[in-house]
Parts: sequence; C-alpha cells; structure tokens
Amino acid sequence: MTDFSTTAANLMTDSRFAAAIAVALISGLVRGFSGFGSALIYVPLMSAIYEPRIAAVTLLITDFAASAPFTVPQTWRCNWREVAPVSLAAVLTIPLGVAALEYLDPVILRWFIAILVTTLLVVLVSGWRYHVEPKLPVSVGVGLVAGVGAGAVQIAGPAAIIYWLGGPSHAAVIRANLMVYFAILAIASFIAYSARGLFTADVLTLSLLLGPVFIAAMALGAFLFRGASENAYRRVAYAIIALSALVSLPLFDELFR
Repeated sequence: MTDFSTTAANLMTDSRFAAAIAVALISGLVRGFSGFGSALIYVPLMSAIYEPRIAAVTLLITDFAASAPFTVPQTWRCNWREVAPVSLAAVLTIPLGVAALEYLDPVILRWFIAILVTTLLVVLVSGWRYHVEPKLPVSVGVGLVAGVGAGAVQIAGPAAIIYWLGGPSHAAVIRANLMVYFAILAIASFIAYSARGLFTADVLTLSLLLGPVFIAAMALGAFLFRGASENAYRRVAYAIIALSALVSLPLFDELFR
C-alpha cells in the first residue's frame, strides 16, 4: 500500500498529470458514443505527454475495464460472420506489433499512423462504399493489418473502421462489431504485453488513477449515443479520424510537454 501511495503521489504531482486526465476524459467520451475512437485520440496525445509504451498499456487497461460492461450486450447484436475472421486474423499479428513497440523508434511509428489515418479518412469522405457483404479474404487482410497496430500502439481501429463504416450495415451493428472486435483484441494484447513484462508499477498505478475518469466519460458517451441519428454517427466518426490524424503529428509534441 505504501509503494502504491508513493507512486500515485509522484504521478499526481507531475505537471503532466492534468493533461493526462483531460485526455482520458475526451477519449472516454468518444469511446462511449461511437464504440471506437479512444485509441485514435488517447494514444497520440498520451505518447506526446509521456511515451508510447505508457500510452499503449494504460489505454489497454483502462479501456478494457471501462468497456467490458458495455461490450457484453453487444455480443448478441454484432454480426459474428464479420467480426470473427477479422478478429482471429488480428490476434495472429499482435505479437509483431508488440515487437515494433519495443524496438522501433516511436517517432517513426507515429508518422506512419498519421499517414495511414489521413489516407483512410480521404477514402471515407470520398463517399466510397461497399455494396456487397464483406468477403472472407478481405476480412482476413484487414485483421492482419489491424493486429500489428493493436500490438504496437493499441490502434487496431482504422482498418476495421474503414471496412465496416464503408459497408451497408446500420450504425448500431457497426458499433457492436467494433466493440466486440476491440474486446477480443484486448484479451490477446493482455497476454502479449504480459509476456513482454510491460505491466510495470508506474503503468498500473497510472491506469488506476485514470480509469474512473475514463469510465465516467464513457458512460456519458454511451448515453448520448441513444439519441443520435445514423448521419450524426458517421459525421462523428469522420471527425474522430480527422482529429487523430492531426494530433498524431510529432510536430506538435512541444504543445503537450
């Protein structure tokens, strides 16, 4: 208990902690409303405030703890024929992403994320849509790409978001697909991160401090979703992706330090 208290006190008196609280609040609100987006906001900003390993691991812990109660009902609403192949393929490549998190220059990873997200946003805004049911080979390909992102920086969303948002499914089904998909990848990430020894005392303590803020914000976001139209859902989704592309740029790191 003494060690936890000391670690918590050190974190809370750090000048960066207030910014971390704000990031947890915003990303939790977005996660609850849309079913995704927390990583697209949380990871770039927390990487600028602290560093990518802290961002990835704290998000994994807080997001999983916060989303589990909301995700369970979605297992009956999602389309398992779409979720299963994407998720299983992603699980296979999560270890590759974890290796990238440990050994690649974090700045290189963040530039790659910014370019990827910007490209995907252009595809969405262009109005391009799928007009057929998702095909198995494409689902597997999306999952393989997403798994690397999940392991590296807990950003497994862009490929799957484009895949499902671009299709014919209604907002509620897309949201359920994404929430169940993220839960499956989170469990696989827990195993991979644990094997690499990434759950340090500082990371666990920071997760406990940020968790209540994230959970409260997520609950509010889930409440707001109930009254949202399908068009509003998609506009919010596009705004999330655009914001993630902007805040991912390492050029703005000095603003958060």
